[in-house]
Amino acid sequence: MKAGYWMGCIATMTIVGGAQAQPAQVPPAPPVVMPTTPAAPPSTPPVATPAATPAARPADVATVDGIVAALYDVISGTAGQPRDWDRMRSLFAPEGRLMAVGARPEGVYALRAMTVEDYIARNSKAFATMGFFEREAARSTETFGQIVHVFSTYESRHARGDAEPFQRGINSIQLYNDGKRWWIVNVLWRAEDASLRLPERYLPKR
Repeated sequence: MKAGYWMGCIATMTIVGGAQAQPAQVPPAPPVVMPTTPAAPPSTPPVATPAATPAARPADVATVDGIVAALYDVISGTAGQPRDWDRMRSLFAPEGRLMAVGARPEGVYALRAMTVEDYIARNSKAFATMGFFEREAARSTETFGQIVHVFSTYESRHARGDAEPFQRGINSIQLYNDGKRWWIVNVLWRAEDASLRLPERYLPKR
């Protein structure tokens, strides 16, 4: 998710209810006559995807493998190569976020949260002058019903054929399935550095 530290690639709502006192009996108010509004035809299908979300490629969202591969593919390219940002938008739930954890000079760790549009705005300028290719090197997955958590080891290169990545780290990817397709809910990443090396269990199997 990253070309540099911030680049890449639940709120709990509690409703408290209580019993309400019964209102005192009062005479009924006279009826209020409202203009008649035509009802929507009963055959009108519900809109499953928000209008602002571009249509996804079916292969991108049919499986967990497909959507993770699409996420890596869409941000990768040579310097100046236009990215298909509508394809990226199509992968994320409307509430989706991308978040990076990085060290500050004073020794604390900060979290930067971005919408998909924030990510696009921050990285378009860098991608115009820098080649950036990211791929998944290893993965561990947890699944429960319609939710999946992918712990994805990433490798970032400036050119697809570079022998060694200039950066590695973990993309923590949360996904859910609405019964029709997969959506990315969150991508949270942390780059490897001198103080934190990737453990063996997150490296490619030899």
